[in-house]
Amino acid sequence: MTSFNPPFEIHVHGEVPLREDIDFKALQEAVKPLWKYAGAKSLTEGAQSLYEEETGIRFEAADHKLQMCWTVRGNDDFRQVLDDLCMNINDISAAGAQLEITFYDTEFDDDEESRGTESRDDFVILFVGPDPAAIMQAQRDLLVQDVVGLMERHFDGSELSGVVHEIDKLFSQRFDNLVSSLELGKPPRGGGGGGGPQGGHGGGRRPRHLH
Repeated sequence: MTSFNPPFEIHVHGEVPLREDIDFKALQEAVKPLWKYAGAKSLTEGAQSLYEEETGIRFEAADHKLQMCWTVRGNDDFRQVLDDLCMNINDISAAGAQLEITFYDTEFDDDEESRGTESRDDFVILFVGPDPAAIMQAQRDLLVQDVVGLMERHFDGSELSGVVHEIDKLFSQRFDNLVSSLELGKPPRGGGGGGGPQGGHGGGRRPRHLH
């Protein structure tokens, strides 16, 4: 649980397609690491974000999706919560998805930034899904989006099909290696659970939320 004066505001953002058989009770158990960390006794109690303008943790029954736009005060121990959360969501998801986690250093101020001191801000992307192939698909889609978005500053989108093809080849090779390792009875490199790139805030502070 959090300390009395937690140094971070932690924002969890993502949308995860759920299996058709998942109901509110199953969802509540899956996201228990979040609402329990916030000190709540149920999802109904813990779904509300620290900020009223955020939608919090929601079960969209019509679309059968889990939507999260939720902030909590916390510490570095929240990283263990993310491990547990990803494993739980893997079990109820219907397709691959990404979760964006922002750690915002509440103890850092403008004076420290002007002196060249770095904050402890952090931004993490985690991938979840029902199986390794779905997780890789979500990773692939994000990479294509990022690479195409960057290169479209210099090239027309119609010129980038070759780039996308090369990215697909890389992921196909990674998937083939994963299948081979499973067939040999070895644990797959990188695992099948939540995982993804992690990085600091770079040259300047990130916004508190990334939507």
